[in-house]
Amino acid sequence: MPMTMTQKILAAHAGLDEVKAGQLIEVKLDSVLGNDITTPVAIREFDKAGFDKVYDNEKINIVLDHFVPNKDIKAAQQSAACRQFANRFDIKNFFDVGKMGIEHALLPEQGLVTAGDCIIGADSHTCTYGALGAFSTGVGSTDMAYGMATGEAWFKVPAAIRVVLTGKLPKYVSGKDVILHLIGEIGVDGALYESLEFTGEGVASLSMDDRLSICNMAIEAGAKNGIFPVDDVTIAYLTGRSKRPWTVYEADPDAEYVRTIEIDLSTLEPTAAYPHLPENTHTAKEGSAIAIDQVVIGSCTNGRLEDMEAAYQILNGKQVADGVRVIIIPATMQIYKECIRRGYTEAFIDAGCVVSTPTCGPCLGGYMGILAENERCISTTNRNFVGRMGHTSSEVYLASPYTAAASALTGYITDPREE
Repeated sequence: MPMTMTQKILAAHAGLDEVKAGQLIEVKLDSVLGNDITTPVAIREFDKAGFDKVYDNEKINIVLDHFVPNKDIKAAQQSAACRQFANRFDIKNFFDVGKMGIEHALLPEQGLVTAGDCIIGADSHTCTYGALGAFSTGVGSTDMAYGMATGEAWFKVPAAIRVVLTGKLPKYVSGKDVILHLIGEIGVDGALYESLEFTGEGVASLSMDDRLSICNMAIEAGAKNGIFPVDDVTIAYLTGRSKRPWTVYEADPDAEYVRTIEIDLSTLEPTAAYPHLPENTHTAKEGSAIAIDQVVIGSCTNGRLEDMEAAYQILNGKQVADGVRVIIIPATMQIYKECIRRGYTEAFIDAGCVVSTPTCGPCLGGYMGILAENERCISTTNRNFVGRMGHTSSEVYLASPYTAAASALTGYITDPREE
């Protein structure tokens, strides 16, 4: 029976020769992930169930990133619970203040996820790791608890949408624009519980950072996961980085897809998603009359080194517009240090930005940039729901680092090609 790439990974981890869409299966996990918000809930469920050991202390990853450094007493207590659990079971991959990073940037960087893996994480954007040719998806904290104890999870095998990419991205257009364009085409429920499988000759032109950004937002189209083929770009990224041997899975040529979508990368423009859904997309140039109060460049979607470089290209030697607050958040400590080495950090500060230690912070309305009543922010984050970044009357516009940085200079949503 022909299978998609996702179906092959799931079949292998279920110990089956084949699986089909809609089938319920139980799989062996390569990795389990939680953060400072979801892990305390999982710990309570773990203890309530009477579990007294974890299945593998080297395959559980706990990353303190959402409210870290802690913003209040509740956040401090959540982090303390994670520390106690990590100490109790000698969790090897525990990342605390000073060593942490935003989880979905940190795990690939550290080689803790790799091609062919089957991964669950108690965070919806765990689908990021499909960029490496892995099956990865978000789950609830109860599933995380069971996964930590048993190394297993159950799934309904998803059907798949094939996204065929051709051409190459123009200057100032990035992976963020690709996924915003796709979500704008199919809607926030356009891939509901389906796998978004990217293919085509255009894949080769996308960097790993582009792919990570694209897969990160697969969930915003309702997808169970997003996944890219393992090619030379993937192998180059994994070589010398991956902590474990990887396995390459390829979709069968006659695999069944519910639909095929074609995107010519060369035709894409800088794109922004207007409030209050990621599907509400427009070209950046359409927003020239929309004034903004704040800019956020960072998050698990766009806090990687290429994102910092994009912001630097736009902001270096210039000044942000009067009345605009600009917050830049490198996604990991390694990226933070590299920004310092390359002179990005100084350029950002000289331009009038604030540069933060790695944290999810403002993305989920946590801290480090909460919006007041009627304020507008253009952000490289992944969601722009009502009240996502602060007051329920505030507005969040999603865009790439190029577009966000260009907007910082004008005070209005700006096409970076025109800055």
